[in-house]
Amino acid sequence: MWWIGNNRSNRLGDGKRKDSMAHTHDAERESGTQFLPKFGADGLLTGVVVDAASREVLMVAHLDREALDATLKTGLAHFHSRSRGTLWCKGETSGNVLRVREILVDCDQDALVIRAEPAGPACHTGARSCFYRRLTDGQLESATD
Repeated sequence: MWWIGNNRSNRLGDGKRKDSMAHTHDAERESGTQFLPKFGADGLLTGVVVDAASREVLMVAHLDREALDATLKTGLAHFHSRSRGTLWCKGETSGNVLRVREILVDCDQDALVIRAEPAGPACHTGARSCFYRRLTDGQLESATD
């Protein structure tokens, strides 16, 4: 689409109003049936991984388009490594893969809850979950008791 007029124009080249098209797209994203992932300026979505059986939060990671596509294609959780800037399949070296059972999409489609069956510990430390500590009075303590 091309813009008519100067930067203050509120119409697209086809005569439709910009704000009504954005509203239509937002309405479809929020209440429609189309999957329209809303990647951030950094190209990422937030993914919260929970155990499919217990609903325990296992980890939080980020997905770019490549990771999302790989996850949907293989059924194994893939993420974007922000530190390495590359795609990684969770458990590709340890064997502790996450088999995706269901993906929940939030209201504006910029975050996912990935319900998965873990093949082992989800955390690189060897803990079942990356959330093995709680903050109490400004100090960290074990959350596994």
